[in-house]
Amino acid sequence: MNILVTGGAGFIGSHLVESLIKQSHKVTVLDDFNTYYSPRIKTDNLVPSMDDINLVNGDIRDRKITNSVFENGEFDLVIHLAARAGVRPSIQNPFLYSDVNCNGTMNLLELSKQYGVKRFFFASSSSVYGNNKKIPFHENDPVENPISPYAATKRAGELFCANYHELYDIEIACLRFFTVYGPRQRPDMAIHKFTKAIENGDTITMFGDGTSERNYTYVEDIVEGVLGLIEKHKGFEIYNLAGDGSIELKDLITLIAEKCGKEAKIQQQDMQPGDVDRTVADFTRLRELTGYNPQFPIDKGIEEFVNWYKRGYV
Repeated sequence: MNILVTGGAGFIGSHLVESLIKQSHKVTVLDDFNTYYSPRIKTDNLVPSMDDINLVNGDIRDRKITNSVFENGEFDLVIHLAARAGVRPSIQNPFLYSDVNCNGTMNLLELSKQYGVKRFFFASSSSVYGNNKKIPFHENDPVENPISPYAATKRAGELFCANYHELYDIEIACLRFFTVYGPRQRPDMAIHKFTKAIENGDTITMFGDGTSERNYTYVEDIVEGVLGLIEKHKGFEIYNLAGDGSIELKDLITLIAEKCGKEAKIQQQDMQPGDVDRTVADFTRLRELTGYNPQFPIDKGIEEFVNWYKRGYV
């Protein structure tokens, strides 16, 4: 299969690209190596795959570059992971998030229509659920109250995807990722920041009283979920991709400290705008279709991450 992966130099994307290559797929990576975090990290992410991919340095909003990619690609599937990520930065710069995440996604959908690409996977987010009170979150739950611009752009992307399925019969899967972690995780994300602070003896800023709850998902489980959908998905559907179980913030910090073998120094501050109280996933839909079965409970996953961090991949 000939596959385009946008954002393929990023954390999740680079892991997925490696697995696609192992399955003998032909892979093109489109990434703009922006400065949200060090572009060197993304370059390093692709080192294991560099000899086996077609790499294009470009922005998903750039119609000239993206048109060239599609014109020369003859893709069977687009896996669209590229986005401006992060809840808090989206509050500070909503126009950028709207431009990249909405206009960029629309550009890729329009090009898929134009060049006859019949399968499209869109990376959405658990943030679309907002502060839904019903637990666990199911794909059919109402998602009309996102509480950050980032979440709103991801919900908008899902709606664009639904439009293009109905109008042009493109098979589309919207993938609601639940807080992904593991080797190569972005340095701005909580588990990476907490590990770095504990290892360096620095103070961790804990927003809220520590009872906020997240369903964390190890990156290898995410990749297995996506690979399963490549084989099984038909039509239009939304899927939760998540780990098995959730953990409160204070317990997560304690667990990371235990795996580091050091003490965590914590400074408590008020909850941040845009942060949801909890995320807990029901991934029955994905499990019934593909047999999805997460292999990394949080204890095992955090141990793997800390070991990776200590090897110097920072």
